[in-house]
Amino acid sequence: MEMKSRSGQGLNHQLQEAARKRLWALENDDKDVCSLFKELSARLVCIQAQEDQFLLSFKTIEEIWKFSTYLALGYVACCLEHLLFTPAYWLDCALVEDTEITVTIDEDHMATMYLGLLLQEGNFFARAVLNVLTEEEEEELKLYKNELVHVKDIGHETKWEGTSLSTDQRGLVPVTTIEPLPHPFYQWFLKNYPMSCAISNQINGSDSLQIDQGRCTATVDHRGRGWDELSFCKGDIIEVQGFLIPGLQWFIGKSTTNGTVGFVQTKCVHPETSEQIRKSPVFFSEEEVVSFLQVPYNGNEAHYSSLLSELAQTDIASVYRLDGFEPVAVFSQTSSDAILRGLKDGWTLEGWSRQAANSLPTPSDSEMSFQDEESSSSPMESLLLPEPDDLDDPKFFIDLNAGHMEDSDVFDPILTFLNQRGYVAHFQGLYDISFSFLSSTFYGFSNEEELVLYLETSRNWAKKGHLAWAHIRICFLLGRLCVKRAKFSQARVYFEEAVSTMDKGFDDMPLLTSLYTHLAAIYLKQKMKQKFLSVIGKVVALVACLPGHCFSSENELEVMMYILREAVATGNTALEVRSSFLVVRLFLQLGKYDEVLPFAEHLQFLCASFSSQDSRALSLGTMPILSYLYDKKYLPHIALASARLFSPNGTTGALTPIWRAGFILKNASKLLKVQERSCNVPAVACFYLSSALAFSHEKSAVSTERAMCAVLSKMYLKHGLVQAAVHYCSKAVALGKVIGEEEVFESSLCLGWLYALNSQAEKASEIMLCLLHSLRQTDSVTQDGVVHNLLAIALKREGQVQKSAENYLWALNKARETGNRRNQAIALSNFGCLALSCRANHLAECYFLQAVRLYFEFQGGDDAQMELVQVLLWLAQSQVERNKLEESKLFYELALAIALMSRNMMSQLHVVESLSHFYSKVHPNTGACIIYHEHQISLAQHFQDREMEGQLLQVLGQLYQSLHTTRSLKRALDCTKQSLRIFIDLGETVKTAQTWLQAGSLYYQMQEDELVEMYLQAAIQTALKPGELHLAMNLYEEAGDVFFNGMQNRQRAVEYYRGGAVPLARKLKAIQSELRVFHKLTELQIGLRNYEKALEFATLAARLSMDVGDQLQELVAFHRLATVYYFLHMYEMAEDCYLKTLSLRSPSLQGAQEAMYYSKVYCRLGDLTLNKLKDEQDAASYFLLALAAATELSDQTWQNRIQEKLAQIYNTSQWNKGLRGWTTYRARWLSEGRHAV
Repeated sequence: MEMKSRSGQGLNHQLQEAARKRLWALENDDKDVCSLFKELSARLVCIQAQEDQFLLSFKTIEEIWKFSTYLALGYVACCLEHLLFTPAYWLDCALVEDTEITVTIDEDHMATMYLGLLLQEGNFFARAVLNVLTEEEEEELKLYKNELVHVKDIGHETKWEGTSLSTDQRGLVPVTTIEPLPHPFYQWFLKNYPMSCAISNQINGSDSLQIDQGRCTATVDHRGRGWDELSFCKGDIIEVQGFLIPGLQWFIGKSTTNGTVGFVQTKCVHPETSEQIRKSPVFFSEEEVVSFLQVPYNGNEAHYSSLLSELAQTDIASVYRLDGFEPVAVFSQTSSDAILRGLKDGWTLEGWSRQAANSLPTPSDSEMSFQDEESSSSPMESLLLPEPDDLDDPKFFIDLNAGHMEDSDVFDPILTFLNQRGYVAHFQGLYDISFSFLSSTFYGFSNEEELVLYLETSRNWAKKGHLAWAHIRICFLLGRLCVKRAKFSQARVYFEEAVSTMDKGFDDMPLLTSLYTHLAAIYLKQKMKQKFLSVIGKVVALVACLPGHCFSSENELEVMMYILREAVATGNTALEVRSSFLVVRLFLQLGKYDEVLPFAEHLQFLCASFSSQDSRALSLGTMPILSYLYDKKYLPHIALASARLFSPNGTTGALTPIWRAGFILKNASKLLKVQERSCNVPAVACFYLSSALAFSHEKSAVSTERAMCAVLSKMYLKHGLVQAAVHYCSKAVALGKVIGEEEVFESSLCLGWLYALNSQAEKASEIMLCLLHSLRQTDSVTQDGVVHNLLAIALKREGQVQKSAENYLWALNKARETGNRRNQAIALSNFGCLALSCRANHLAECYFLQAVRLYFEFQGGDDAQMELVQVLLWLAQSQVERNKLEESKLFYELALAIALMSRNMMSQLHVVESLSHFYSKVHPNTGACIIYHEHQISLAQHFQDREMEGQLLQVLGQLYQSLHTTRSLKRALDCTKQSLRIFIDLGETVKTAQTWLQAGSLYYQMQEDELVEMYLQAAIQTALKPGELHLAMNLYEEAGDVFFNGMQNRQRAVEYYRGGAVPLARKLKAIQSELRVFHKLTELQIGLRNYEKALEFATLAARLSMDVGDQLQELVAFHRLATVYYFLHMYEMAEDCYLKTLSLRSPSLQGAQEAMYYSKVYCRLGDLTLNKLKDEQDAASYFLLALAAATELSDQTWQNRIQEKLAQIYNTSQWNKGLRGWTTYRARWLSEGRHAV
């Protein structure tokens, strides 16, 4: 699988990597992929994401056939595109148009599997690869090269039993002389549609794809052997009627000499001399292509146009908007600039913005906007309306009165009508497959027996009157009625009588074709081989060579199948295409949608193959039919893929981009992810809506164009891309002016609201003021309130609180005047938001409570429930601001209850996020926090947001870890491992490494020592592999912290600190990190009582701290160094380091904490000099300084302890109690750097 850029003509590496990450995620959870490939008739074995590959298996030939067909038609690539890419991809129309996904398979492996399944089945069709003419054994079958044979395994090693489709002869066939038909469709078709008649000699194989049209030159003289064969002389110019298909014995020609029409043998003309109208493969006429589309497609153009209009509707003109609240779905955000650059239609945002500004309704132009309303009907809308049929078919009353049956005058009307020489439009009902003449042409009969009697009598009168055309058509109708009642022998008599009577049948070509086809079908059904072979050549010419054949019986299906079978057997590709087309048409007319699908797929496969060879070939456009058929069979992935590949060609009467956009919108919900179902315009429809918009603009369909702009604006807003929504809404405003005042007013409201959401309050205010001006001449209270509400929102964002409050009051009064409780509640809620912004929390609470009461009084829909949830969240927040935690908890949980009751997943997510924050930061409660995080995880799984799920699982694991119980640690480990799998799938290096580390920490707490080392090393290697040295350095330190902060194996922290973190810190010149690690190493060695090692690290830390230049860091380093010296009994050095720390502080105390530090250090110095250095005089000096610092504290107990030590010194010593002051000098001397540590 490769993601290619059409413009770059190479791989799109960014998309390729995005697809690969998605595949990694699907490797662990492959339900979606299995479901997709199951629909594609394949079995997923595994995903090989690193190689961008899928390993598939097939158990039946039918599975290989279906999958290979889907692959050839491009469905597999489209399905993978829908599966692998996020809404951000589909919202970028330029990227979608530029991307081409190519999917290839190992052809050799597929061929091997196909052949193996055929041999396993032991019953298949094959072609002779060489002539088998030797008759060494009587049982051996004589074959010619390329002859089609049906073979069966009879247990013989070298020979199988074979039946020739050309001769119906059986015999043994050497295995080495045959080769199975390569395409599985042919195996399926030949097995499921066997024929009682062998292959005729009327059709020959032909490799030519050129079906000739125009004129050709006769190469011999020829005299027709019957009325239906054309006579001509060598050199005569013959005009081809319809097509001249290579390999057929006959075609229909018209002599340019005398104008007669008849059958012409293809061997009598030179196709090379024909005037070819097209130099590319042509299999269908333009009329056939258009008529082929006149079948139900699960909704026509008008249906989908109205669907798009419904989607474009909004309630913004009648329902107020909650300040800043728009239920935006949780999708990965895409840069608005990137989306705008990728807009497909090519109109600039600036130009449309200016038009939108100029299009805002004013009293002068709003009156004029209605003048063109009636005259603005577009060509598009008129194209969708059916043309009235003013032609009424003549009707004939069936009168079986005995007297009337003997009166020829009674039958004159019907005989005159049926005796017309050529074909007229009124005869269509006589020939069509629905037997419409039973109701449209004849009436007054109670059953078909009466009609048969009436037609028999008419036939006799036609014979007596030598009314040849009436005689023929009556026999044809009688034959059709016999076929309808399965009286085939009697029908054959009527049809043969009609043919024998006919002498100028080409004047009514549909009648001639139907007669020959009915006879061939009956001959085939009754196994009249000779008669069938005598007519099949001409039947093929009439049916396949003349475009627009009108089917008149279901029995014709057997003839069509025979022709297709013979085309396959002889390898006549051109005839295969034509016959497949006819089979599909007949199945569709019969409504046999299950049976038609394989033939429609095969037809599209053939057409796609020829189109790839020659792009000028006329496209049939089978994709809409296939989309409809797949939809009926509930194959949503393939249905959307088929619609994705449909390319509107602009042919008159053909389907347009509007049909495609409507079909995708209507059917996308069957396969879309859960988070998009809440959005009635899914992102996958963006590209098709843009195409439909461009088409509507081209056709000047202003109403449809505006609807497209409104739908696109709504879609981008739902996906959080407000700037793109503004872009299309600006277009809708400009287009609304052309339609009418109501449309431009509604679009302008939407645009103003979008500006407010997009932090463009000035533009929003400008629009609302203009709309208020236009409403002065109207009495629309609701619209006036809507505009005031939106104006107030814009003014609030501009900081004009007073004016905002005035407009909110206007809006509230208008809502009260109309009695609209929902609008009242919204206005009150907006008042509450305004009060919150002014920190008037009590006032905000009053407004919110009034709004909540109103919401509970009326039964609102989903939108009203979401609004209520948001208001309750605001109310809870106002309670938090007032420190009313119990009340805020009540409102949070009430909001969650309403969201759960309405089953609104988005609202639940917002509330649970607020509750999780509340119980983790505002009112800490680990148990409650765990409960809401677990619910949040279930919502993330519901939305299929893997990144959110991974982050929440990681946090949940930390919450469980904080409980420090055996059960909670196991649960924490489970959550951490789940998040680890997700981050690995998403390719998140940093989060993956941190999660490995978290799992190692959990194993440490669970005392699983072997696993601890493995997980910590995995975390470090995850960072080192891509060269993330800063991350690796931090992970080494954090891995050491696991042991440093624990109780067992603390010495193992040294290898992570000294062996990993320190070298990387020095390499990266991260002095702060290196210093921090040395501090930890010092503290660790002190705890382990390795004081010599501690001295080494403490000395290094002291040196680094001086290099850093941070006095606080230096103080910490020297204090820790003093502690190490103390433990090493180096008391003089300890004293000097303590004094150094004191010199690093300001002489004047800066606060209670500093005073406490001074007091404790001086007290420590006093103890050291008194007990270790035995210097009572210095000790007294230090204690006096400690007491001086302690006086700044309110801790009397601490002061008493110092005084007791001083008293002890004075009581035991007799030296002069006076303070000499040298200790202070010594501290100052040390601080000036006169003593080297």
